Amino acid sequence: MTRRGSRSGAIGTRRAGERVIVVAETLAGMTSRLALLVVTLALLVGGPARAADAAREKLPVGTDVDYQLGGARPVPAHVGIVVRDRRARPAPGRYSICYVNGFQTQPDERAFWKRHRALLLRKGGHPVVDGAWNETLLDLRTRAKRHALARIVGRWTSKCAVDGFDAVEYDNLDSFTRSQGLLKRRQAVAYARLLVRGAHAAGLAAGQKNLVDFDGRRVGYDFAVAEECGRYRECGGYVATYRRRVLVIEYRRKDFDRTCAARGAALAVVLRDRNLSPTGVRRWC
Repeated sequence: MTRRGSRSGAIGTRRAGERVIVVAETLAGMTSRLALLVVTLALLVGGPARAADAAREKLPVGTDVDYQLGGARPVPAHVGIVVRDRRARPAPGRYSICYVNGFQTQPDERAFWKRHRALLLRKGGHPVVDGAWNETLLDLRTRAKRHALARIVGRWTSKCAVDGFDAVEYDNLDSFTRSQGLLKRRQAVAYARLLVRGAHAAGLAAGQKNLVDFDGRRVGYDFAVAEECGRYRECGGYVATYRRRVLVIEYRRKDFDRTCAARGAALAVVLRDRNLSPTGVRRWC
């Protein structure tokens, strides 16, 4: 009788514990879905949520940046800004930026995009590919496709916010320049506006990547990530738009040295290896 009673009590305890786990998992799922709902509503109504917008933290100045897209590594004390891939965890105690390829596909996400083939840019039945990185361009030509893509990227953005990132960097704003004439600048700008709106609704600052001659403030960008702006003499263009809120990544030592001499006192400049390896080159001014 005692053993039977003990077994019954154990079952009751286990079931109660299971109910606690289910409730916890449900609450976690609700939190993630709520963040996504905020982003989606912002896209639908045409404006960011005021509370999230007010909570958005600006990119800090007067500190260094580390660009860790190839994998996380320890962050030195003098580095206050860290950029990591959206599937990584943010750096604790740092201003963390979530990298999202907003205008092209990632090579390791082919299976995902096979389920969304209608949103990939094609010419003559073949995908239009950025050969330098083996990334297929997203099709921004119609309003319906831009909104469909913004919903997908919005889910990634809301996950960045839930994970604890402070900002998001949307890569390849200039994809239309590699589209074999299929995409127009105005389409890229319209799509960028949707992405930035979603980021702000999630409480994240949004970073412009590429297209130095475009004033990203028109669509609400808050800062710029300027890859090799020293090499291509583009840093001044980004500074004219964003002042000190420009993050500079150089991949050649001579470009890094020159950029440090010209801009290092005002901007965060880092030298990285082109593969952004966790054990690769990393230098600051």
